[in-house]
Amino acid sequence: MGTLRRAYLLLLAAAGLCLLAPAGAQATTPGAQHLHYEFGPLHIQPGQNTIDFSPTNNRPTVPGYITRFAPNIRRADGSVPPVDVIHLHHAVWLINFQPTFAAGEEKTTADLPSGFGWRYRPTDKWLLNYMIHNLTPQSDTVWITYDIDFVPADSPAAAGITPVRTQWMDVQYGHAYPVFDVARGSGTHGQFTYPDQAKNPYGSGPPLNQWTVDKDGVLVGTAGHLHPGGLRTDLWLTRDGRKVHLFQSAAHYFEPAGAVSWDVAMSATRPDWRVAVKKGDVLSVTATYDSKRASWYEVMGIMPVAVAEGVPGVDPFTTPVDRPGVLTHGHLPENNNHGGANAGLPNPVKLLSGPVLRGRAASRRSIDIKNFVYGMGDLGLSGARGRPPVIRRGQSLRFNNADWPRTIYHTITACRAPCNRTTGIAYPIADGKRQFDSAELGYGPRGLTAASNRVSWSTPVNLPPGTYTYFCRIHPFMRGAFRVVR
Repeated sequence: MGTLRRAYLLLLAAAGLCLLAPAGAQATTPGAQHLHYEFGPLHIQPGQNTIDFSPTNNRPTVPGYITRFAPNIRRADGSVPPVDVIHLHHAVWLINFQPTFAAGEEKTTADLPSGFGWRYRPTDKWLLNYMIHNLTPQSDTVWITYDIDFVPADSPAAAGITPVRTQWMDVQYGHAYPVFDVARGSGTHGQFTYPDQAKNPYGSGPPLNQWTVDKDGVLVGTAGHLHPGGLRTDLWLTRDGRKVHLFQSAAHYFEPAGAVSWDVAMSATRPDWRVAVKKGDVLSVTATYDSKRASWYEVMGIMPVAVAEGVPGVDPFTTPVDRPGVLTHGHLPENNNHGGANAGLPNPVKLLSGPVLRGRAASRRSIDIKNFVYGMGDLGLSGARGRPPVIRRGQSLRFNNADWPRTIYHTITACRAPCNRTTGIAYPIADGKRQFDSAELGYGPRGLTAASNRVSWSTPVNLPPGTYTYFCRIHPFMRGAFRVVR
């Protein structure tokens, strides 16, 4: 297995396996055992946003079939942390190096239709790849939990189960860190579809959003995974030059502000969805984001599919199969803090100017980020240090992540002024009038982190005069401003 391929399988960040049923649904397979497992304790450092790997033997001790898999996180008191404080950015259970169960911030539950299951053997190698995102400067302790429905192989119920395997469909399949950016204003009519509307998304290589079916089979379930701003994923099938739509997994936002937060549920295929595919068919996936409201950085478009053999299916070229799906869950209480209220922070547009940073050397126009504070122009600072520093038009302002030796990433991401309201799952967002983003300042193995592998970044030199506000996408309580003058 190649290094890139292995890294991709070990990452699949936030790739929730969405073969799902509505929240609260019980086991669809009669005779299934309900088993609960926990992984931890995990001591979460201030501002943590790193990826960790660990083998785990917290799983059944006898062979059988897993028909349902529901991940989550909890604190020591049993409570689920608010998503704007600590969230399960992703957890991926890789079985024999194949991603099989996973969850992202939307906390979906993998639940196969009745009569299907993932075959389980005690000799399988389980590896847990997890990324718990602490959006605060305080430490915490959590456990990753997972509840499964399990049918032992010697149970009478096991005789009626058809095994499935998971085929991962991803718009950036094979990339070690399978993400892309959506700039505000891109696409058409306020929506951007990847890869269709991207400029040369795969270079000179083959399309990464496709999979050529390796043997005849039947698709029995799918749903999409998107980040905030995402509207839908679509699954397509091409055969002999003909292309047909198989399913649209639509994002339903409970979020009052719209498509801007993790307060969302994706629609999944109905339990009776069966699509016959033939060897040589080409499956493809696309992801569509809202591009009118904001820019979305490091987003994903993933649509894993459960594939079975030896069961009847519908030929999608003769019978339509793209019926509306069912939502995977309702509103989750950990998404109750939407943000956007009065925080008592100043309006940087109305503040007096801070020091004018002069000189040709970038070091003379530089701001250090330390202890989760922008050294100048931080809206949480008082006095002269809290005023927006000034640069001349045609110059740039350099930011240095001085927190990096503590393995803390930061960004400088444009947001709409005054950008001074309370932090929540829907505020702030990258909706600055002029767009800029530093990416995540810090270092890490390429493909296994979101790190930009630099600790300094400079603002664009073509910004017109005005006051510019920004925040940290990793720790959005961090807010700052600077000013450009003639």
